[in-house]
Amino acid sequence: MMSATEPRAAAAQWLPAERLGECRVEAGLRPWLIGKGPLCERLREHLGSRFELRAGEPWTAVLDVDERRHLGTGDGAALYREEALCCEGRTWALVRAILPDSTLAAHPWFAELGEAGLGETLAGLSGVVRGKYEYAWLPEGSPLARGTPSERAPGGLWARRCRVCLRGAPLALYEMFLPGLGQA
Repeated sequence: MMSATEPRAAAAQWLPAERLGECRVEAGLRPWLIGKGPLCERLREHLGSRFELRAGEPWTAVLDVDERRHLGTGDGAALYREEALCCEGRTWALVRAILPDSTLAAHPWFAELGEAGLGETLAGLSGVVRGKYEYAWLPEGSPLARGTPSERAPGGLWARRCRVCLRGAPLALYEMFLPGLGQA
C-alpha cells in the first residue's frame, strides 16, 4: 500500500479502449482487463469461497495534476483507499479509489466503508454513472505500481482506470492486474 507522500499516477500513459488492441496483453489476462463490471464482483463470482478482499487503511493526500484532470475537479486533496483482491491469500489485483474532498462532503459514508468492497457497494446504488475505461502498462518502479508485490510483477503490470460519478460527485477507480491473474 502507498504512503501519503509518494507520487501516484503521473508516469502512466493512459490509452482509450480502442487502442488496447494495439498492445501485447497476455491471453489469460485480456478477458479480465477488458471485462465489464467491478473487478471485485467478477473475481468473487469466479472464485467463490476462495475469494478474499483486504481493505487497507485509507489515507489523505494532495491530488496531482493528472488525478485532478481525470476526475474533472478543482479539489486539492482526496481520500485514497486500496483493496487487495486475493485468491487463497495470494493477491491477484489491487484496486485504488480516489475520493476528492467534494465527493466526501456529498457522501461522507465513503470514509466509513471498512471491509466492504467499493466497486460492489457502488454496483448496488442508484445514480452511479461509470465512464469509459482507460488502460496503461505500468513499468516496474512506476509510481502507481508501488506497493504491488514486486516479485509478482517483474517488468511491470497492466492497469485500467475509470471515472465514476455518484449523483454528480466524481471518484476514480484504478485496478492493477498482477501477472498470473486467474491462474489458481
